[in-house]
Amino acid sequence: MTEWQGLVALSIQNVVLIDRLDMELQPGLCALTGETGAGKSVLLDSLGLALGARAEAALVREGTEQAMVTAQFDLPSEHPALERAQDQGLSIEGTLILRRTISIDGRSRAFINDQPVSLALLKDIGALLVEVHGQFAAQGLLDPSTHGRLLDAFGGLQDQAAKVRAAWSAWREGDKAREALAQALAQARQEEGWLRASLNELDEINPQADEAQSLSERRNLLQSSGRILEAVATARDMLEGSQGAERQLVAAQRALARAAEKAPAVLAPALAALDRAMIETRETLDALDALDRTDEFDPLGLERIEERLFTLRALARKHGVEVEGLAGLRRQFAQRLGLIENDDDTLSGVAAKVQLLRTEYVKAAERLSASRAKAAAELEKAVSKELTPLKLGKARFGVNLVTLDEAEMGPGGAERVQFIAATNPGVAPAPLNKIASGGELARFMLALRAVLSAAGGVPVLVFDEIDVGVSGAVADAVGERLALLATRVQVLAVTHSPQVAARARDHLRVDKVMQKGRALTRITRLDDDSRREEIARLLSGAEVTDAARAAADSLLSAAVEAA
Repeated sequence: MTEWQGLVALSIQNVVLIDRLDMELQPGLCALTGETGAGKSVLLDSLGLALGARAEAALVREGTEQAMVTAQFDLPSEHPALERAQDQGLSIEGTLILRRTISIDGRSRAFINDQPVSLALLKDIGALLVEVHGQFAAQGLLDPSTHGRLLDAFGGLQDQAAKVRAAWSAWREGDKAREALAQALAQARQEEGWLRASLNELDEINPQADEAQSLSERRNLLQSSGRILEAVATARDMLEGSQGAERQLVAAQRALARAAEKAPAVLAPALAALDRAMIETRETLDALDALDRTDEFDPLGLERIEERLFTLRALARKHGVEVEGLAGLRRQFAQRLGLIENDDDTLSGVAAKVQLLRTEYVKAAERLSASRAKAAAELEKAVSKELTPLKLGKARFGVNLVTLDEAEMGPGGAERVQFIAATNPGVAPAPLNKIASGGELARFMLALRAVLSAAGGVPVLVFDEIDVGVSGAVADAVGERLALLATRVQVLAVTHSPQVAARARDHLRVDKVMQKGRALTRITRLDDDSRREEIARLLSGAEVTDAARAAADSLLSAAVEAA
């Protein structure tokens, strides 16, 4: 695995003008340049497919049956995308591979590390990996649900936000417990008469834990008592009858004892063994006598056990539980009646605890609100500084903190955070996803991303021709900010601007070539010489002049010095 996190490889097969394209990507800022119509948009569409974008059969290259796109990301083990995948039971370590196939009939399939997944999961994980900004598409920062997290990250408020979430969870759990207690108490009051009668009945029968099992084992023993007693009688007769073992052992002992007078050492072991056998035999007979005297096999005991089991089973059926559950049911009824006897003290105590939890949440949320107000002012100021160099000096950026009613409050705090902006004078600020689209919006997103890049987020940013309509110093400012952003995250920039391309650490050129009468898209990684030539082409057009090459050298030298 590489030491950086981001998109390390993109493989595309049979998508529109692309038959087979394998790209290895580098960290930092990567510029993608090429003539209009060469296929740069196809590259972005292909990446979008791997991230869960909508698929259409028209994307499958003519004459083929299936298109396929594979995007490989190297990520740290704690990255949210890996955690999200692992939460869904996927086995992934470090390298995350997203793959999408589209058949000619429009059907698509999604895979993560060769494991089939739903398109919804692929899209969720893709949103944690790549954010696209351009003339006609933008995501991530335009989603208001991300604004609170981004503001907290910008202001270093993550710990405060975590405390608010914890306080909210404690309050809601406490309130759920209070509601459950109130409902249980109301039901107990309604069923008080039945509860008391049922508890009295259970007290009278007094069921014990595991009683049914012990009674069943006892019943099985008594049902076999006849065969057991018959076996005892047979064993006793064989041991102490006229030809029984005990008499035979005594006779053997006498015979050996007489012979032992002449050979005591030789016969001593045999005599000792006979002594032990006689002792064991006597113990066996004593045990058999005890069985004769025991009441373990009392015939009346079987009848009592059957009656007890019948009573327990009838009571269990009455209450809809197993026999083993009667003892627990007895405790439950007693606890429910205990609620009634101590209802005021119990309920008021829980309510007081819930109120305390609410107070703790409100205090934590108020502290977070005050901190967010300060962070919002700082963010507004920082973004405003970025707008002027990007030819957006008349635009305004704001952070709207909408105070919520208590019923609307949640784990995110007491306000809703929303980024707002106005790109033209005299126009009231509106949510980011409502302001004018186009290159102007993309540059606005760049300014915001430049400020928020240190606040975390996706590891890969894609900017699609955000330099349209600008040149000179503004284009240079765009390139400068893209390069700065690329020191923190991986940035892919589709551009026609020589100023942006000169700032790139890696430069890929997209070309359309003819092969066997068909147009195909090709990607070339440029070396220093070919990169100089490409930047010169961007400066001068189709005919590259020496003056354009000199200007390209100047841009590249300036970019190196700035880096």
